[in-house]
Amino acid sequence: MSKETSRFAFVSSDTGDARAALQSLSARYGQIPVAEADIIVALGGDGFLLQTLRDTMSSGKKVYGMNRGTIGFLMNEYRAGGLEERISRAVPETIRPLEMVAVTRDGESVSALAINEVALWRQSYQTAKIRITVDEQVRLEELNCDGVMIATPAGSTAYNLSAHGPILPLDAPLLALTPVSPFRPRRWRGALLSNKAIVRFDILESEKRPVNAAADHTEVKAIASVTVRESPTATATLLFDPNHSWNERILAEQFRY
Repeated sequence: MSKETSRFAFVSSDTGDARAALQSLSARYGQIPVAEADIIVALGGDGFLLQTLRDTMSSGKKVYGMNRGTIGFLMNEYRAGGLEERISRAVPETIRPLEMVAVTRDGESVSALAINEVALWRQSYQTAKIRITVDEQVRLEELNCDGVMIATPAGSTAYNLSAHGPILPLDAPLLALTPVSPFRPRRWRGALLSNKAIVRFDILESEKRPVNAAADHTEVKAIASVTVRESPTATATLLFDPNHSWNERILAEQFRY
């Protein structure tokens, strides 16, 4: 495929393997600016892929990732040959991010999107005390913990999984509400919520027990409250090889030991 007819824009992380792949594929298939491309080929790991999705959110562009990182759970296998055919046969999956509105103790309001999760965690040596409200009904008057998060299906295999949260199929209309090191109630392991739910976290004793919040990489310090819901408008589209689909990887991950 010549540079004049290429529909692909190749982008890469800063690692040596990713940069080498960028040079090789650009020479082989041509390169056009991201703004002019229909397909963005992201070369790197899961973190770089998520950054690419954030950068192209709601643009209508599709992102096809090839693993030049470490784990690459969201990535397709790297192969230089047959890229046009692979992309033409790829299966699209639409991702909706979370919208976070965090209010600080000083009254500042900060909004951000999260493809993976919105997470809260304690800022000091003392445990956080957090009240959890779902759709205007208080569900936990007081959670004593190191932190708590809401994860999307796309983010359920990241921080959420490390905190022993459930893995969600990408097309599941669910969000995972998962505590981090809960102290009281000690046996509470979280909840599965509808993706239409609106969740509010209120920080109790916020001056004595300060809490930070983050929507993926956007961090807000010393929060008083955080409200989270799935975005009704923002979307991103990932492309997966049909023989290595997201749902297959989700299923396989649940049977690993």
